[in-house]
Amino acid sequence: MAEKKFRKDAATFKQLVEPMGGCIASDRITVDGMEVGYCYREASDDEYDSGWRFLAGDEDEAYMANTRNFAFYDVNTVANYDPDITPLLEAPEGTAFARDESGRFIAEPLITPDDE
Repeated sequence: MAEKKFRKDAATFKQLVEPMGGCIASDRITVDGMEVGYCYREASDDEYDSGWRFLAGDEDEAYMANTRNFAFYDVNTVANYDPDITPLLEAPEGTAFARDESGRFIAEPLITPDDE
């Protein structure tokens, strides 16, 4: 399996958010450099998991089914890829946000991949 080539160098990351644990993010963000288009917070899997899940929003069913297209990151890592998520991070479990046409995040009903 080929090693992932990340879009940004972790050595350049700043501490943008307080430590809150990890999250799952799509390679569309960390490898392809897309903005976060959809994110949601579900119940944490364990004490290291914030419950946040970040997607570009254009991942199709086949992409979502391939676990190699995702990885577990510190939330601060994803904030360095897309700082626009930082105001959302205190939202409770069960919330979701999507970018609208103007690029702003708006609250949406939570639809997880398991729901589709």
